[in-house]
Amino acid sequence: MRLILIGFGVVGQSFVKLLLSHSTDLYNEYGIKPKIVACADHGGITTCNQGLDLERLLNVKKKKNSVKEYNSSIIESTGIMDIVENMDAEVVIELTPTNIINGEPGRSHIITAMKSGKNVITVNKGPLALEFPSLMELAKYNRIAFKFSGTVGGGTPILEFAKRCLNGDRILSFEGILNGTTNYILSKMYEGLNFSEALMDASKRGFAEKDPTLDIDGYDAVAKLVIASNFVMNLKSTMDDVKRIGIREVQATDVYNERKKGNAIKLIAACDGKKLVVGPKPVSTKDPICVNGTLNAITFTCQHSGQQTIIGKGAGGLETASSILRDLIDIRCQMISV
Repeated sequence: MRLILIGFGVVGQSFVKLLLSHSTDLYNEYGIKPKIVACADHGGITTCNQGLDLERLLNVKKKKNSVKEYNSSIIESTGIMDIVENMDAEVVIELTPTNIINGEPGRSHIITAMKSGKNVITVNKGPLALEFPSLMELAKYNRIAFKFSGTVGGGTPILEFAKRCLNGDRILSFEGILNGTTNYILSKMYEGLNFSEALMDASKRGFAEKDPTLDIDGYDAVAKLVIASNFVMNLKSTMDDVKRIGIREVQATDVYNERKKGNAIKLIAACDGKKLVVGPKPVSTKDPICVNGTLNAITFTCQHSGQQTIIGKGAGGLETASSILRDLIDIRCQMISV
């Protein structure tokens, strides 16, 4: 399988490392011999029809900070859109940073790949949160696979669990913790820190960005809720449909008072089949979704099987990269079953 990799940050590099370490298993178990024929990052693009040397690609990125230095013969005028549209490949893997304002540049990468008949894998929440129905329709029209399991839950297969493990049942509602950064902050507040102290601790540990707005104001959880509700419950929601409150106003006294009652305050994303809500609320410490640290947890309430909860790491380079590999295997299985 020939792959075009757009975005070569922590997740992209972790994915390449997984390909290197699992090459034998991928071939023996699934018949996959992945070749990255193009790779792009913030500095430029490098291509090779025969497949890039993955060890060298990682070393160049580490030493030169851009894959552009892999091959100095690449024509400067060659743009990523030209590569996506015209280069022979079966799968485009879109890993650029999330933009919840207009979804770019990931949106354009995904649409161009689809229109050129290439399968798409992404962990970029922006395009899906903004245009889920139209992207799904475009994928269907062009008869390509569109996979995005890493957009919700990172390496934890939340979306697959809902679609496959609960197949045959009817999901009535779901709620859970979909953002690891806010969960870490609230967990630290439960231990006695105030909001500012907990945010500072999260920043020092690398759990919070320099600008933590997307996390602490709830936008990241909103994006994930929209994707999950559309995929799992066949809604046609957008981010504008979500009632959102972040955790900036959560006070240490609020956390302390709830702790005395046997509760912890968590940022909960919930869908009841119609309404979508993200906001802080007390959760019993005995509730399965009351997890700590950077963990994610989500409970699905089903018509026949009752409540089912899945818990796991919601972020991390290697964890998210594992979701990409999982999606790649799914696409391979679809290709050989046709």
